Amino acid sequence: MKISTEIASAAALVGEEKAVEYTAKAGFDAWDFSMFDMCKYDWSAGCFLPNDNPLASDNYLAFARRLKQIGLDNGILCNQSHAPFPSRGPIIPYLKRALECTAEAGGKICIIHPDNYLSAQENAEMYFDLLPFAKECGVKIATENMWGWDKEKDQSSFAACATSASFNEHLDIVNDDFFVACLDIGHAEMRGSGEGAANMIRALGNRLQALHIHDNDCWHDSHQIPFSMSIDFDAVVKALKDINYSGYFTLEASSYLEAFTPETTQKGLCDLAASAKRLSDMFEAL
Repeated sequence: MKISTEIASAAALVGEEKAVEYTAKAGFDAWDFSMFDMCKYDWSAGCFLPNDNPLASDNYLAFARRLKQIGLDNGILCNQSHAPFPSRGPIIPYLKRALECTAEAGGKICIIHPDNYLSAQENAEMYFDLLPFAKECGVKIATENMWGWDKEKDQSSFAACATSASFNEHLDIVNDDFFVACLDIGHAEMRGSGEGAANMIRALGNRLQALHIHDNDCWHDSHQIPFSMSIDFDAVVKALKDINYSGYFTLEASSYLEAFTPETTQKGLCDLAASAKRLSDMFEAL
């Protein structure tokens, strides 16, 4: 099973170009194109903030091609991407830009969050609008299981796709081969809204074509390196094997590199690659 990781956490330390290079040197097969800095919006002020990220410039496609080439020069490709979020209001126009960049980078799937608090039917309207353009780009859209937070109960609460029923409802309404599932393993294991990753994997079946893998305490959204906290990855991997999952094992352990510096980023990525390889070996051994 091939392994991949998001590049946002490494890019925060060394920039996107080095992040792709270091990801390859760490032993990953692919990179997940994180595009969160494509736009920066101040929701309290109701305006966009100044943004010097290349993805926010007029040359965003050239930058995506540059990252693709760096990956290819180092022996890896872009397998998937993550669009800016939340998917509402002023962010919506940037979702098509994210699809364009995914195609230019060589990615095949772009994760676009549903709006946490809209119904499946309401979220479908956004996806219906994006799908013709996604097909032109040759990029599938993946929706993802989300969560809210109940302050009184001090635990997560229901949001779009948080349960198998809600996730499948979103997929059923859109009902398109270019609209698939990305299961966030950590979100599925959170206390309150989480239904358990293994249960959701089996419920999604062959609709599951992408993953966000990270560890937590089965309570909070910790985004930590696998095997460092409480998630039962034996059960997760067994469920993936049961459905004959054929996608990448993509990490989204974005909090792990926070303890590292630009000088030690490569070491952190090697740690992440070792954890992803362990998951892959578990899968292949079943």
